[in-house]
Amino acid sequence: MTGRTSHIAVELASDKEETNKILQMLGLPVPKQELVQSADAAARAARRIGYPVVVKPYNGNHGRAVAIHLTTEDAVRAAFTAAQEVSRSVLVESFITGEDHRLLVVNGVLVAATRRTPGHVVGDGKHSIAQLIDLVNQDPRRGIGHEKVLTRLDLDAQAERLLEKLGYTGASIPKAGEVVYLRSTANLSTGGTATDVTDVIHPDNAEMAVRAIQAIGLDVGGVDFLCADITESYKKHGGAICEVNAAPGFRMHSAPSEGKPRDVAGPVIDMLFPLGTPTVVPIAAITGTNGKTTTSRMLAHICKMGGMTPGLTTTDGVYIDGQRTVEGDMTGPVATRTVLSDPSIDVAVLEIARGGLLRAGMGTRYVDVGAVLNVRSDHLGLKGIDTLDELAEVKRTIVEVARDTAVLNADDPLCLKMAAYTDAKHLCYVTLDPAHVLVREHIRAGGRAVSLETGVNGQMITIYDKGAHIPLLWTHLIPATMEGRAMHNVNNAMFAAAMAFSMGLKLETIRQGLRTFDTTFFQAPGRTNVFNEHPFKVILDYGHNAHAVDAMAQLAERLDVNGRRLVVVAGPGDRRDEDIREIARAVAGRFDHYICRRDDSLRGRDGDEVPGMIAATLKECGVPAAKIEIIPDEQQAVDAALRMARAGDLLLVFGDEIVRTWKQIIHFHPEGAAKPVTAEHAIPRPAPSPSEPTAELVQRELGSLVRDERGVRLARESDD
Repeated sequence: MTGRTSHIAVELASDKEETNKILQMLGLPVPKQELVQSADAAARAARRIGYPVVVKPYNGNHGRAVAIHLTTEDAVRAAFTAAQEVSRSVLVESFITGEDHRLLVVNGVLVAATRRTPGHVVGDGKHSIAQLIDLVNQDPRRGIGHEKVLTRLDLDAQAERLLEKLGYTGASIPKAGEVVYLRSTANLSTGGTATDVTDVIHPDNAEMAVRAIQAIGLDVGGVDFLCADITESYKKHGGAICEVNAAPGFRMHSAPSEGKPRDVAGPVIDMLFPLGTPTVVPIAAITGTNGKTTTSRMLAHICKMGGMTPGLTTTDGVYIDGQRTVEGDMTGPVATRTVLSDPSIDVAVLEIARGGLLRAGMGTRYVDVGAVLNVRSDHLGLKGIDTLDELAEVKRTIVEVARDTAVLNADDPLCLKMAAYTDAKHLCYVTLDPAHVLVREHIRAGGRAVSLETGVNGQMITIYDKGAHIPLLWTHLIPATMEGRAMHNVNNAMFAAAMAFSMGLKLETIRQGLRTFDTTFFQAPGRTNVFNEHPFKVILDYGHNAHAVDAMAQLAERLDVNGRRLVVVAGPGDRRDEDIREIARAVAGRFDHYICRRDDSLRGRDGDEVPGMIAATLKECGVPAAKIEIIPDEQQAVDAALRMARAGDLLLVFGDEIVRTWKQIIHFHPEGAAKPVTAEHAIPRPAPSPSEPTAELVQRELGSLVRDERGVRLARESDD
């Protein structure tokens, strides 16, 4: 039975009466048959059908309680009583003479035919029947039940009844060459033997079996066919179908007692997994210190533009075809298995964080395309990772398990070293430097690379592969790059293009995907989200290490501003002192005013320690004290920055509670008062006590706004 086997077809095959009617209407050979519920009715049915008859359970199997060649009313009544122990309803049908054959049909094709012989012994004139049974059971192919290819013979009540008809007992010694049957049916489960006749079955008989299985609706089915000679057509020499079987046994075909073994499992596998069709989805994995979430979203978007159904894991959840199905930080092996278990996806795009790798590994033994974007100082001193080299070794896992293509940042020395650790068929370098010596050599050798080239109209993302030079897209045409100024997203787009190209997506699909992907709050929350509806511009980003903060500070410098540049900056409390100071150095001298804050979670620090450390470092870098403010609370810091901003200013906010901060930004009045939150966005909360301070109430209510504009709950992104 397979996952495609129809439940209704199985029920129909078990309904021997209905099966008989269907096959009879199709003109297929079947015995006369009646369904009865009493011994008297069975006797009357036998008289109408005509002796000899067969009595069997209505929905039995394995030949249990089947009595054949009954010629008297007493025999019919006795057989009915035995059959009713298996099934309340009993069938009486005409007895068809001939040998028992099992015809196996898979996916509309006869794949095997076997002649079955009931369990028996052959006399030698010396040994008793009981002794002959013991000799037969010494065959190593015989075991108990289905444990071996043949089943042991038993001298049980059914065998004794058959011997009694012959005038024998277990102690009788049959003549030499005499065949003594111990069963009335030929099932292997009762000790029968099988002889393969696939090569000699008549085509008419093979076609008959296929039509019978198709009429019932089975993808895999067995036809029990009685005839004198399987090599002759039933149309001329008679015969009849006595049963159609769902979930037919294979061992009589794969290991017959005599004749050629048949590979009957192979056609089933070929039916379920046709040759040339994919049986697994392509897997793309992305890691790095910064940019992996945006790159993952870009790649998933490109795949969707190509008509595929992507499964995506990110720091804020699992997305199936663009719809979030699981919330929270989903960058570990559990999320990987969640996506790969979803039957609707065509491609898996996995954002992999070092936390999940350290804790429990990849969640999959391989990926088709693996990319490492960069290795920067972040999370050092945590979970046994103290140096950049150790961090690189963890992230290197992605390219170590890549089978087809490893995509590496040629501008990062730690990423370059990873090329020696991959067994992928292809190595693809990504570089912002068109004159990169190693990449140039790689391209000349026919290797794959994605480079940024400068032309008259701007900068062009260019693909090189097997000697081909493929201009892909001007960077200013990619919305996420803010007209080419956001170089970190230019780099992310290059990686997404490199991975999509390595996965075999068409160039036009890649272009369309990049041109329609934007870093709005809804497509990439916390990743360069721009709000332009105030008199001043606000950019919200989740940057939480020096490299990410530096990239955003560079973007702020490149943007045209008619006023001041303001920044709200912070650092996670569980980072090393030197990492927090590097964050301060990344923004120093680039802004007109600095507001230093801390995250809600102190992570082992004192309340004002992180903002104080940032402010002190800014002063060391030459920033005047008058331009620095310490406002520890995130909500108060953002509110102060929004109130400070004037027309034409640029405000860059590094946020921690991304959804809450975005709500603050979009609901802020330029005059300084917050807009009323509509019922659409509000979440009912208990009324505050009269003694509750107003400031705390405001903070609590703002903290409750945890739904985005579409009403989708967003979890706080993990540092991992």
